[in-house]
Amino acid sequence: MHAQLQRLYHDAEVATEKYNAVEGELSRQRKRLRELDAQVKTAEARLAGLRKKAGAAARAQYRGGAGLPAEIQFVLTPDLRRALEAASRTRQAQHSTANLISTLATTRQTVRDRRAAAAVELKRVETSRHTLSVQRKKIEKRIADAKQTESRLAADQRRDLAALEQQEAAEAQAKWVQAGSLRHVGTEAGPAGRKAIAFAAAQIGKPYVWGAEGPDGFDCSGLTSQAWLHAGVVIPRTSQEQWRRLERVPIKYMRPGDLIIYFDDASHVGIYIGDGEIIQAPRPGRNVYVSPVASMAILGVVRPDA
Repeated sequence: MHAQLQRLYHDAEVATEKYNAVEGELSRQRKRLRELDAQVKTAEARLAGLRKKAGAAARAQYRGGAGLPAEIQFVLTPDLRRALEAASRTRQAQHSTANLISTLATTRQTVRDRRAAAAVELKRVETSRHTLSVQRKKIEKRIADAKQTESRLAADQRRDLAALEQQEAAEAQAKWVQAGSLRHVGTEAGPAGRKAIAFAAAQIGKPYVWGAEGPDGFDCSGLTSQAWLHAGVVIPRTSQEQWRRLERVPIKYMRPGDLIIYFDDASHVGIYIGDGEIIQAPRPGRNVYVSPVASMAILGVVRPDA
């Protein structure tokens, strides 16, 4: 039962982090689409205005006689040189306007094409989010079933399960410490790191909530991203992106404030607070709490304020 629940919680966290990543992508794609809509409107307005001015100029030119054939204008004008200069300026203006209209029309079409591509991409992301949402709900149902089974266990059996979980964490931590992993670890956080830790510490006791970034609940990366945001540092929203984009630090040189990434798929994260401990939002049914850093399989360490 213990192993089954651990596996289900891990699967659920993987699904949640993927869902969070798609949510972020969806937000960015919607913003991009709004920007492209504005660009299309601007290009169309400029093009319409330029065409209107060009038409007005042509009509005024015609009314002023410049619309007559050149040979007739030359016959009627008393100053041939001035007529040639006027005709040359008119042709240059017309040519410049035509070029500008052509350029604007090309720009408008380019933006329209980008907007169409962005709309297709938005649809793809929305479909992906729906698929991930369905997957997550299936995992949540399996977790609920497993927890219901667990709740039917006798009190002493539940205590045994909790004790087994604590024992496994303690053994993993002891092995990690005995290997000398804390020998060179830093003990002082940077100014931003201290603020991030203070924020995380203030959240202890709040529940784990799927996809939550506070203020009443958090998931694992929601806690770490908000902790660093309150320290004035913007970092990626998900544990996978935190692992991929933040600067990696050798475990033996980590310091308080660094983020510890867990499991081969980077599906979990906690914030290191020193003395071999992290603050983490662990899983459904649990609250934000302090735990041994090596209670789960460590993938690596990243430093938001490198």
